[in-house]
Amino acid sequence: MKDKDERKSHEVLWDLIKDTRFCMLSHRHADGSLHSHPLTTQNKALDEGALIYFFVSRKTEVGQRLRQDGNVNLSYANPKDDTWVSITGTATILEDAQKKKELFGTIDKAWFDGADDPDLELVEVHIDEAEYWNVKENKLLQLLKMGTAAATGTRPKMGEHAELSFK
Repeated sequence: MKDKDERKSHEVLWDLIKDTRFCMLSHRHADGSLHSHPLTTQNKALDEGALIYFFVSRKTEVGQRLRQDGNVNLSYANPKDDTWVSITGTATILEDAQKKKELFGTIDKAWFDGADDPDLELVEVHIDEAEYWNVKENKLLQLLKMGTAAATGTRPKMGEHAELSFK
């Protein structure tokens, strides 16, 4: 049963993030302060390994910081579809030429000279946990539910909220 549940978790999570062009990757600096970077998810799907990939430039401090502390949070927001996802995971910098070639796409040429560009670093994030909010109601129904809740002193029930574990 666990394998089926894991596949379902992967599918739900991928459905929520696949069309969100950018995510914010947050990491810690040595002094403990948090810093975030907008990055493009390179995956074409979410595999059984629960891994998400990004490209970063060696000219930035991102790779260096992640080598020091790989604890990260990935935040995906899609206000148009009322979906929000927060992912906690562990990032590593990979020197995997084959994986870079597999993931490198046309849009990446805006930043890098190709999958073999010496400036290109591959970030792999292993998902530990994810949490999502998926409001499925249309805007009018959301307002109606919020108004009813405000008038009655209750909390509105809208959409789905779940926590997923990938450990």
